[in-house]
Amino acid sequence: QVPLVESGGGLVQPGGSLRLSCKLSGNIRRAGSVAWYRQAPGKERELVAGISATNSVVYGDSVLGRFTISRDIAEYATTVELQMNALKSEDTAVYYCNAPYHIGGPPGEYWGKGTQVTVSS
Repeated sequence: QVPLVESGGGLVQPGGSLRLSCKLSGNIRRAGSVAWYRQAPGKERELVAGISATNSVVYGDSVLGRFTISRDIAEYATTVELQMNALKSEDTAVYYCNAPYHIGGPPGEYWGKGTQVTVSS
């Protein structure tokens, strides 16, 4: 069973919105501490947003005020969503779900396969 599965990427016009979803399974779903990273061609990977096991939230400077991370913990599944509004061309990247997330720490050991987000007119 794949511990992290992303969905929701796609093509959107500048100013539009997208919602990404990361479904957690296995042992990592209980804490539900997840971060979204992204990587654009020729650029380094960067932290987009993260939510800790204690509900603390962190956002990257470039998405602050536009993106919102949220979590739903259910009995058999935990889902972490990233609502992206007011998208810009510079938000174009492959977005990866990562767990477990600890504020200020390195990326966790589990990665999703990534989902492409393209912002273009």
